[in-house]
Amino acid sequence: MAAIEPALIEKLQKLPPQRLAEVKDFVEFLAAREERAAAGARLGESLARLDALNLPPLSDEEIAAEIQAARQDRTARRA
Repeated sequence: MAAIEPALIEKLQKLPPQRLAEVKDFVEFLAAREERAAAGARLGESLARLDALNLPPLSDEEIAAEIQAARQDRTARRA
């Protein structure tokens, strides 16, 4: 984690509550954007590894069977 500059902390302490709330919202927005970017990078890496396996694509029947199995598993867990 990067160190927060004391000058920035001083400026934050001088802000009225409404502006501080805006800063908090903006920081949360930036953090969420970083998380999405990291998730996108991980997804790209996963897709590249999957592509490198050179597996044949699933047929429509195989996809339907996977969906059915997932639904049955979800139903069984609820019971």
